[in-house]
Amino acid sequence: MDIEEKIKEYEVVIGLEVHAELSTKTKIYCSCSTEFGADPNTHCCPICTGMPGVLPVLNEKVPEYAIKMGMATNCEIARFSKQDRKNYFYPDLPKAFQTSQYDLPLCEHGYVDIIVDGVEKRIGITRIHIEEDAGKLIHDDFTGSTLVDMNRCAVPLIEIVSEPDIRSAKEAIEYMKALKGTLEYLEICDCKMQEGSLRCDVNLSVRKKGETKFGTRTETKNLNSFRSIERSIEFEIRRQVEELENGGVIYQETRRFDDNKGIGYAMRTKEDAQDYRYFEEPDLAPIVSSEEYLEKLRASLPEMPNARKKRYMEEFGLSDYDSFQITSSKKMADYFEKTVSICNNPKAVANWIMSDFSKMMNEQELEITETKITEENLAELIGLIDTNVISSAIAKKVFIEMFETGKMAKEIVEEKGLVQITDTSAIEEIVNKVVEANSQSVNDYLAGKDKAIGFLVGQIMKETKGKANPKMVNEILLKVLEAKKNS
Repeated sequence: MDIEEKIKEYEVVIGLEVHAELSTKTKIYCSCSTEFGADPNTHCCPICTGMPGVLPVLNEKVPEYAIKMGMATNCEIARFSKQDRKNYFYPDLPKAFQTSQYDLPLCEHGYVDIIVDGVEKRIGITRIHIEEDAGKLIHDDFTGSTLVDMNRCAVPLIEIVSEPDIRSAKEAIEYMKALKGTLEYLEICDCKMQEGSLRCDVNLSVRKKGETKFGTRTETKNLNSFRSIERSIEFEIRRQVEELENGGVIYQETRRFDDNKGIGYAMRTKEDAQDYRYFEEPDLAPIVSSEEYLEKLRASLPEMPNARKKRYMEEFGLSDYDSFQITSSKKMADYFEKTVSICNNPKAVANWIMSDFSKMMNEQELEITETKITEENLAELIGLIDTNVISSAIAKKVFIEMFETGKMAKEIVEEKGLVQITDTSAIEEIVNKVVEANSQSVNDYLAGKDKAIGFLVGQIMKETKGKANPKMVNEILLKVLEAKKNS
């Protein structure tokens, strides 16, 4: 039995630890800028680099943003929380400890709902806590040396830890998309995965189907694209199953995934909580949240995906599935609403976004706002269809060129002479020509074989290079055939 068949005998158990850099102007404990892309070691000071004798002061926006994320993901919010020192050595962690949270996080026991293959599933959230980011190591392959950039030190993070409820790479991606969408709605993280502001660690184990005991898990660190997450999960599933089937042992370890080579490799033995020697941070006061403060934050939350989904179903008549998919991304929902405001055809806008548009965005790993098709351009395309200037078939070809070039729909139609033929006499002439040239199909139709009409329609559309109005073609063709039947 090959490995693909063996994999089917196993159940995959996945939990994600998602790190989101918060969109504050300054760092978590000092006034250094969080701006991305500055020259190395220019956005750091004695506090964020952990010099002796300095004292941190908590940025009040950090717990505020964390609590908002907790509220949006159905978490219980702690009235009393504290910060802890997580002790470990790493070259880009100058204090030799990370200020994080351990036993009293800000948010616990939440969940998000996802839809995979049309089935809704709830993924539990164990906790959401605040912590500081580490610096960044820059490896120079040419010289063999490693440089340290401290700009990222103490950039504020929230870590969102899921329950081990995820059972496939597809579920993991949908869960990540749900979190990303929520962060965007709250406007607390820019979610630029390519810059590392949203990344995740994948904890994964496998077990034979039917078993209740978890297998030994590995943790693959710092994955910052949906493609990397999916590929790393598929690789690790295969690796663990192969190891177990060959009589080997899975070790609890921290791993990395090389996206260029498509393979994972071990970094070090995985630590447990006790290895970090957590203790309460003595230089920071506890975080105490009054009921009045929490109610103020709750009242400030924007319209969230579930509320927007319900509104789309009621206001625009969209299906549950389409509403869920569109509103899961704030950028996509905003794009949808603006396009609808221009062309006033919500169902057509939803159909384009859910089909051709999403397919091409996924292929090129683009956000809807990163494409060359503006809301005005898509609305114009839909308007050309609605007014019978072009057919739906022609529109698909126009859309591809819009996506590739950014040209307006009308410009492409005029350049390529794609205006739909709606002249009755012109269509009648082509219909008669095709009917005369395809006597066998005509006789089949007259003999009761209704499917033959599909062939004739196809020949007419071919003759007109897809520009004839399909509805008029069908009406005129049926009229000509019925005349023959009655003659």
